[in-house]
Amino acid sequence: MIIGVPREIKIGETRVSMTPSLCRHCVALGARVVVEKSAGLTAGFTDAEYRAAGAMIANVSAKVWKSADLVLKVKEPLASEYDLLQEGQALFTYLHLAAGPELTKVLLRKRILGIAYETVEGADGNFPLLKPMSQIAGRLSIQIGAYFLQSQHGGSGVLLGGIPGTMPGHVVVVGAGNSGAHAVQMAVGMGARVTVLDLDTRKLEALDMEYRGRVVTLMSNPANLAAEVADADLVIGAVLIPAAKAPTVVSKRIVARMRPGSVIVDIAIDQGGCIESIRPTSHQKPVYTQHGVIHYAVPNMPALVGRTSTLGLTQATEPYVAMLVRRGVARALAEHPGLARGVNTRDGRIVYPAVAKALGYT
Repeated sequence: MIIGVPREIKIGETRVSMTPSLCRHCVALGARVVVEKSAGLTAGFTDAEYRAAGAMIANVSAKVWKSADLVLKVKEPLASEYDLLQEGQALFTYLHLAAGPELTKVLLRKRILGIAYETVEGADGNFPLLKPMSQIAGRLSIQIGAYFLQSQHGGSGVLLGGIPGTMPGHVVVVGAGNSGAHAVQMAVGMGARVTVLDLDTRKLEALDMEYRGRVVTLMSNPANLAAEVADADLVIGAVLIPAAKAPTVVSKRIVARMRPGSVIVDIAIDQGGCIESIRPTSHQKPVYTQHGVIHYAVPNMPALVGRTSTLGLTQATEPYVAMLVRRGVARALAEHPGLARGVNTRDGRIVYPAVAKALGYT
């Protein structure tokens, strides 16, 4: 098997899909690895390290794509990469097809075996390849929100932790999954007042037990959302349904009631976002203001900490990549139901029901 590792080209992307350590493992299992020149530099890995691990370095992206049986990426292919996809190729990456109808059409037309990190399932039914980036995005969301709350960035000038004699900032986290729980952890650590809303009482009970009353937990219903978001200095949108379009849970009407200079960070933007007034931004232009509220919605937020994100991602993907190399793609998918759940497109069809429903293919 030949594994291709192209350089990520999404704006501001600093991660790479394979570390030299993972490369060495794949080579030891019998794979050939072709890495695009400088693919790992922004995550702190040099071409010399990849060569020492047994990889061949390709000077141009086209050589990586053309030679590969399996392309290993971090983010979904962009429009400039569509022509590089080879008929019948296997692609293992974050696909987020529910928010990418044009990419979906390309994958179907080229009969790409699209294996999405975000829908691979563990034995416990959780999503092990989504987890590390959700954790990072959750933690980053509070740092980012605190930054844009500063007066010189147009924010309301609220210090999340406050000082003695002043009220701390109010952080409202909508969604208590992996990303939401890690946002709560960071916000509590900074001394903010924290409210978290979710539909799952078990998640709320777990957070209540963990923080012993330091966090307010509320059922996510229209009345609670309207009241808490309107009072928030920082809102974190963390509602995610794997592979499906994120539901809109905070309306423009509610956003319009927030105080000027308040901040929204929507972690769910990869899947379309859960805030009605949200639209994707980029690391070059990360925010815009609507209804007097600062909106942040960068789809590749974890790229802000490229080395940590790369290490977190690749330690999660390594067992699956090794399985694909050792057993071959077809056999690995046949023998591992959880990995097979990662398949979103195959033989010109969408085979993951939530993606098919989100894109109107059902």
